[in-house]
Amino acid sequence: MFKTLINAWKLPELRKKMLYTVLLLAIFRFGCVITAPGVDAEILGLVANSSSNALLNTVNIITGGAFSTFSIFALSISPYITASIVLQLLTYAIPSLEELSKEENGRAKISRYTRYLSVVLAAIESFGVYMMYRGSGVFLSDSALSPMLFVLSLATGSTLLMWIAEQLTTKGIGNGISLLIFAGIISGLPSAAEYLYEVAVGWGAKGIITVIAVLIGAIVLIAGVVWVTEAERRVPVQYAKRVVGRKMYSGQNTHIPLKPAMAGVMPVIFAMSFMQIPVIILQLINSNIANETGFWAAVYKVFGFTTLQTGGLWDAATSTLNWSVLGYGLLHILIYVALIVFFTFFYTLGMAFNPKDVANNLKKNGGFIPGIRSGKPTEEYLREIVSYLTMFGSIFLAIIAVLPILTQFMGLSISFGGTAILIVVGVALETIKQLESQMLTRHYKGFLE
Repeated sequence: MFKTLINAWKLPELRKKMLYTVLLLAIFRFGCVITAPGVDAEILGLVANSSSNALLNTVNIITGGAFSTFSIFALSISPYITASIVLQLLTYAIPSLEELSKEENGRAKISRYTRYLSVVLAAIESFGVYMMYRGSGVFLSDSALSPMLFVLSLATGSTLLMWIAEQLTTKGIGNGISLLIFAGIISGLPSAAEYLYEVAVGWGAKGIITVIAVLIGAIVLIAGVVWVTEAERRVPVQYAKRVVGRKMYSGQNTHIPLKPAMAGVMPVIFAMSFMQIPVIILQLINSNIANETGFWAAVYKVFGFTTLQTGGLWDAATSTLNWSVLGYGLLHILIYVALIVFFTFFYTLGMAFNPKDVANNLKKNGGFIPGIRSGKPTEEYLREIVSYLTMFGSIFLAIIAVLPILTQFMGLSISFGGTAILIVVGVALETIKQLESQMLTRHYKGFLE
C-alpha cells in the first residue's frame, strides 16, 4: 500500500491528482468546523452529548462530527446519495428514462436531474433537522428568518459537497462520495481512542478486558473485510480461433473474476441514507413525536432507535430485561439488514455487473464458458453464480453494519464500529487499486510512445 503511494507520488500526473484530492478533502474538513449561523454552540454541545440515537450517532461519525456541531456540512453528501438512488430506481421503473440512460447525452441529463433532486432533498432534510431540534433551545432566534437562514446554510453546504464529490471522481483519485465519507470517519479516530482510554481507566479490570476485546475484534474485522474484498470466483472462458482480415488469431484461455463484494461499501451507505428518511419526515410533521405513543411514534423509534436513551437493554432499576428496547432494536436491525441485502443486489446486478451484457459480449467475440452454451444459458449461469456470491457478500455487509447497534445493547458507545471499519478499509483498497491501474495505464502509454 505505502509502496504504491510512494511510486504514484513520483509520477507528475498522479502527484497532481493526489494533491488535488488532498486539497478538496482539506476544504471539506475545514467546512466541518464552521457552525451554521443562528446556532448556540454551547447548548448544542449539551444536546449532542445527551443523545444516544444509534442512527444519528452513525450519521455523525460519517460526517466527521459535522452533524453534532451543525456545521455547514452537517448533511454531508447524503442528499446526493439519496437522489442518485431515486434516479436509479426510476430508470428501471420508467422506460423512457431507461432508454435515456443508454445514450451518452441521456446520461448527462440524468446526472443533471440528480443534481436538481439533491438540492431539493437537501432543503427538505435541512428543514427537518431544524424542526427536530427547534424545541431543544439550540437556535438563538425564533424569528421567521432563523429557519430560512439555517436551511439555506445546510442546503448550500450539501450542494458544495456534491460538487466536490464530482470533482474528486473526475479529476482526483477514487470515488468522490466514498472519499468524503472516508475522510469524515478517519477524523473521528482520536475521539474513539480517547473514549476507549476512558473505558480502560474508568471501568478498572473490566474496562481493560473490554478495550482489549474491542481491539481484537477490530483486527478480526479488518482481516475479514480485506479477505472478502479481495476474494474472487474465477469463471473460465475460452475464445475460439477467428480470422480478422488476413490474420488468424488463435484461441485464448482466460477467466471472468467475480467478487462477493462487487458493490463495495455503497449498499451500507445507501441503507443508512434511507433509514434517515422516515426519521426526518416524522420529525418534520411532529417535532415532539419522540415523547408520544402510537403507530407513528413506534415507527419513529424503530427507524431512529431512540429508545436506547432509556439506558440500554437491561433495566438496572428493576433488574429486568427492557422488552421495549429489545423489540424496537430487533425491528431496526431487521429493516436495516433487509435494506443492505436489497441494495447489494440492486447495485451489483444493476450497475456493477450485468450478466446479460457480459453474455452478449462473449458471444460477439467468440468466447464461451466450457460446458455452457452461448447466449441465454451463459447469462443464466452467470446470474446464478453472481446471485450466490452477492448473497454471501450482502450477509457479510449486514453482519458488520449491525455490530455498532449490538455494542449499544451491551452498554458501550463505540461509534467507530463495524460500519466505519468496513467503509474505511473498503475505500482504502479501492483507492489503492485505482492508483495501481492508473500507474499501469501510464506505463503502457509510455512504452508505446
